[in-house]
Amino acid sequence: MAGSVNKVILIGNVGADPEIRRTQDGRPIANLRIATSETWRDRNSGERREKTEWHNVVVFNEGLCKVVEQYVKKGAKLYIEGALQTRKWQDQTGNDRYSTEVVLQGFGSTLTMLDGRGEGGGASRGGDFGGSSNFGGASGGQGYDDYGSRPASGGAAGGGGGSSSRSGGGSLSRDMDDDIPF
Repeated sequence: MAGSVNKVILIGNVGADPEIRRTQDGRPIANLRIATSETWRDRNSGERREKTEWHNVVVFNEGLCKVVEQYVKKGAKLYIEGALQTRKWQDQTGNDRYSTEVVLQGFGSTLTMLDGRGEGGGASRGGDFGGSSNFGGASGGQGYDDYGSRPASGGAAGGGGGSSSRSGGGSLSRDMDDDIPF
């Protein structure tokens, strides 16, 4: 095999408000847990079954950390792309422990808010804040909205902001008409 790939793609819901920490030199690190679920019908009983997996996600990308800090709340539906990393550490008794995490760092990382709710569960319109797209985000720390245009107000707010006057119940065509640049 000539090479290898370490890429994780998740679509799930945030289980608790993200935790934002800062390094000694002031750079942010965001920690969050994302739940993914699968459902199926049991062959024997005919009952519906569900299995939920919890994923630890760590965001080192400064631009994405700003988005997580400002917009991501418990219950938000996210699409993320990152890499799987396992780190080794020692607990208080000196035993070796291992933690496997999805890490968003550098150009291969993407975070997209998927839900259209304006209350505590994300933005009023999904926003793509990626480092891997043609529009960037990881290198300059700038977020970009769904259409690849730079946000007018600056910062990493990107397309996650939207107008708070939208109820989220409007039709898609009406929302798109509001965003046409001409």
